[in-house]
Amino acid sequence: MRMYDLIEKKRDGFELDTDEIRYIISEYTNGNIPDYQMSAFLMAVYFKGMNKRETLDLTMAMRDSGDILDLSGIEGIKVDKHSTGGVGDKVSLVLGPMVAACGVPVAKMSGRGLGHTGGTIDKLESFEGYSTTLSEEKFISNVNNIKIAIASQTANLAPADKKIYALRDVTATVDNISLIASSIMSKKLASGADAIVLDVKTGSGAFMKEEKDAITLAQEMVSIGNGAGKDTIAIITDMDQPLGYAVGNALEVKEAIDTLDGNGPDDLIELCYVLGSYMLVAAGKTEDADMARVMLEKVVEDKSALNKLAELVEAQGGDKSFVYETEKFSKPSIIMEVPSVETGFVEKIDTSDIGAVSLILGGGRETKESEIDLSVGVVLRKKVGDKVEQGENIATLYANDLNKLSLAKDRLLNAFCITVTPAKAQPLIKWIVGKNGVKRY
Repeated sequence: MRMYDLIEKKRDGFELDTDEIRYIISEYTNGNIPDYQMSAFLMAVYFKGMNKRETLDLTMAMRDSGDILDLSGIEGIKVDKHSTGGVGDKVSLVLGPMVAACGVPVAKMSGRGLGHTGGTIDKLESFEGYSTTLSEEKFISNVNNIKIAIASQTANLAPADKKIYALRDVTATVDNISLIASSIMSKKLASGADAIVLDVKTGSGAFMKEEKDAITLAQEMVSIGNGAGKDTIAIITDMDQPLGYAVGNALEVKEAIDTLDGNGPDDLIELCYVLGSYMLVAAGKTEDADMARVMLEKVVEDKSALNKLAELVEAQGGDKSFVYETEKFSKPSIIMEVPSVETGFVEKIDTSDIGAVSLILGGGRETKESEIDLSVGVVLRKKVGDKVEQGENIATLYANDLNKLSLAKDRLLNAFCITVTPAKAQPLIKWIVGKNGVKRY
């Protein structure tokens, strides 16, 4: 085979067969195909597209480019959850302990964040001593013993995706459904779960701004997952405003703890109940989503989910007392209330601007080498639909640098659109996408 011929074939709109796709991925991963040829191929895919069979083949080839985790040593059906990313998305910190407290094994490999905040792994490092690096034996042992482990991804998990994404990022080929779906699902399939629940965000703070695009992506990923033999379902959820109120690493961890303690934001706990219900059904705990929700509500009410988070922290070397004494988390040197400049109703919050506020303050990474300040961020006091008076606080900023604080305040005020007429927030849960089609929630 020659890469030149395969580029030409896709450029002219023809299908590639399984062996041709595997050749491209393996040879590029091994350094035998140069970046300029792979860039040409990606651009051909961008313009000509891939059908469902090609997309599945691409995903499986990327999955097989590195390690595939063997979780067969873990008892029970392993269900993974993946979010396409959003602002204030601390769901894994709440959902993982809830599902584990119901007796379902949660074996989660998570990444570090590049953007407005850290990823789940960065946030967990807010607990003093928490180790995100576990041997495979320790990872499996923890899940068998306490039903949960959350650790950083191995360096060799779907390495083809890492190389290809870096190339897509600089060749204007990111925005293609087949390439996006295969990137996400190759890592999920390599992570060893038996079933996958996807949280696909849509709105101003999501990668997919338009609902129809989020549905298309969800359908593609569900098709890939089920085509690979994994029971896969996707939930389309709103990201037209931040999830919960806190954006920033330690601040989000505190909000997650409050939620497990029964005092969290309504939108955050509702999303966890919905996602968790589908996870429990996929794991065979019950066939009824309503019964699954009752189980999840019970472990929050009796604090067993909160205690499960403490077990997770302790099992990975962290100080579990932080779960019960949240004042121990690192604090910033400056806390500033931001008052509204007008009276009215919050009509809209530009969620990407709120993410930028956290990034400006140091809560995220602008490059992979950036150091994260775990103590900074923003806590909203008002959400879409809320009434606000002039001079009333709409948010609190947490900072360690006065110059960054000034920039963050300006960006925050710019994010809020306040009008004289009452407004209403978008529904949190929009669509359910399964192997049998798409339906309204």
